[in-house]
Amino acid sequence: MRSRDDQHFSMPDHPQSRQESLSGLIERVTFFNEDTGFVVLRVKAKGRKALLTVLGKVVSANAGEWIQAEGSWQRDRDHGMQFRADRLVCTPPTNREGIEKYLASGMIKGIGPVYAKKMVQKFGDEVFDIIEHASARLETIEGIGPGRRKLIKDAWQEQKVIRDIMVFLHSNGVSTSRAVRIYKTYGEESIEKLQHNPYILSRDIRGIGFKIADQIAQKLGIPKDSLHRSQAGLAHTLTMATGMGHCGLPEEMLIEQTTELLGVPPDVVCSGLKQALSEGSVIREILWEKPFIFLPALKEAEEGIARRALRLAGKPAAYPPIDLERAIEWVQGQSKIKLADSQVKAVRNALLQRFMILTGGPGVGKTTIIRSILKILHAKKVSFALAAPTGRAAKRLAESTGHPAKTIHRLLEMNPHTGRFLHDEHHPLEVQLLVIDECSMVDIPLMYQLWRALPPEAHLLLVGDVDQLPSVGPGSVLKDLMTSGCIEVARLEEIFRQASTSQIITNAHRMNQGDMPLTSEAGEEDFYFLERDEPEQIISAMLSMITQRIPRKFMLDPMMDVQVLCPMNRGSLGVREMNLTLQERLNPSREGETYVEKFGWQFRIRDKVIQTENNYDKDVFNGDIGQITKIDLVEKEVIVAFDQRKVSYDFGELDELALAYAITIHKSQGSEFPVVVIPVATQQFLLLQRNLIYTGVTRGRKLVLLVGQKKALNMAVANATSARRYSGLLHRMRSMGEKT
Repeated sequence: MRSRDDQHFSMPDHPQSRQESLSGLIERVTFFNEDTGFVVLRVKAKGRKALLTVLGKVVSANAGEWIQAEGSWQRDRDHGMQFRADRLVCTPPTNREGIEKYLASGMIKGIGPVYAKKMVQKFGDEVFDIIEHASARLETIEGIGPGRRKLIKDAWQEQKVIRDIMVFLHSNGVSTSRAVRIYKTYGEESIEKLQHNPYILSRDIRGIGFKIADQIAQKLGIPKDSLHRSQAGLAHTLTMATGMGHCGLPEEMLIEQTTELLGVPPDVVCSGLKQALSEGSVIREILWEKPFIFLPALKEAEEGIARRALRLAGKPAAYPPIDLERAIEWVQGQSKIKLADSQVKAVRNALLQRFMILTGGPGVGKTTIIRSILKILHAKKVSFALAAPTGRAAKRLAESTGHPAKTIHRLLEMNPHTGRFLHDEHHPLEVQLLVIDECSMVDIPLMYQLWRALPPEAHLLLVGDVDQLPSVGPGSVLKDLMTSGCIEVARLEEIFRQASTSQIITNAHRMNQGDMPLTSEAGEEDFYFLERDEPEQIISAMLSMITQRIPRKFMLDPMMDVQVLCPMNRGSLGVREMNLTLQERLNPSREGETYVEKFGWQFRIRDKVIQTENNYDKDVFNGDIGQITKIDLVEKEVIVAFDQRKVSYDFGELDELALAYAITIHKSQGSEFPVVVIPVATQQFLLLQRNLIYTGVTRGRKLVLLVGQKKALNMAVANATSARRYSGLLHRMRSMGEKT
């Protein structure tokens, strides 16, 4: 299926079947889609005065290159006669005219039209050999010194190697944009490494999974029962399991799933597992009297968290002397508040314990407790740091406490080039207290990094709502730490007077207890349920509310202030379809306006987008939401504003972005939006769970609107079960705790 870009060049009215050959010089590359390889060229062919239009698919194309094509002439209703190539090959030019165009095309850094002309005048058709084998001679040309000469030489070599790699990969089903990433990872050894073991792609290259690597392997003749393949299949199954929240899998389940994936007998997978165990790439462990298989890093992380948590649990605080009764009375006077008994108890315990967990739903006073603790410790000149998993959550934490807060990654100072954190046990944070908010979002690997960076004598306060969805990454850290019975926990349940006037908060607690929310379709409340039965009616009601009624009543921006949260990705009420629908309503395509189509999305200026993975180089993280402010077709880059900070993306990096008019409830964790709109229908039954709908509702600040079927909402509220996560943390906490 062709992309929308390809469809700018329509099919002919009267296709011709006679095959012909055509060769000539590329004068201009009119259009090139890196993902599909679809290209539109203007070509100067021998014996023809007018330029010809050639359409086809090729790995790369540049002005000045020589093409050889096989195909047929066809008349297009809009563009006239075109040569549609079934086979198209581009080769470096051999005549002076082509060489000059080729060098002047901008594909080689350091060479533009002026230097291209000078180089061809000086070296003629030997210029390519000069660049490759005797680049020092380039310095005889005026304006080319050692720096420019090195730039030209390196760029030439990179282009040459990339071309070879792209040809190799393109012939094996990999897009051009991925080839550049492969080259940056493996360099000149790329082809050699892939021919030896193409499965390393799924391990090392973002965007290339096991299935693409397996396709390449099959084309290279690697047998289906090879050890490389079975080990790669096992690693893929375990990696996919981490994406579903598991830290490991029961051995029997792992073998069964990998056998199905590879389509081989179980004994082949067992042989691969035996080899992987002997090499240490996976680890077998007995938990709950059953054998489990873990990736080593996750086992190490679980053990590290359990060991450090137990070491801190139950230890008395090491703060300067504090008269608790006077301190609590003082902080109430300073803040002009009256703490409830449950809040006083939580503040007291936090100041007495080295490690405590503070949990509870919205409106129960968690923020008041944090502010009180920090105010007392600040008066005692105790150093502390505040952090949260996402930028939005960190910003909210800073605003609510009046103290600076960072994302966990920024706090630990992630090195984007090595993927490692600066702070660990060898270089701990310089704090006496570390407060981490929204801890339900923190997965096993990140929590382990936090523990590693915590000084031995420091205090730790973990804050979060354990009833929300667990982390997107592996594990259920907050829940497991609380369930272990080894950690001091302050669980708040009383809704305070100011919060009780909000139907959002009241209904969130009702649903969390298994009761249906109190709803209405009219009035001045902040929580509404519009009952609609059919998906088409649900969509229509949502569009009306988002584009007209909400903006008009609340004076809000329908694009940036209203967030649609979907339980799932697929279906007519899923993220993808809702994004396409909302994009057309809120940011329709305008004639003549620049856009770029990549990785299944058409990105337009003003589009609302979400970062889908952590990018430490750009300092943007999974779940960050921004808006496209510029698309540059010449530089091939898109500029996105994240809270006024502008970030540049090359076109090949746009797989890190997706439209964000609608996002999953999972992606919304840690964020808060002025208005939240949630479609609820029985077509989502697989994901209709209480913690899912509860999490979605608690993301709304001013207004929450549910649209859909009452039966579906009832199903979600009644379903308190959640998918089991295979993790060893709870087992390790209890078994290690028994030994201490």
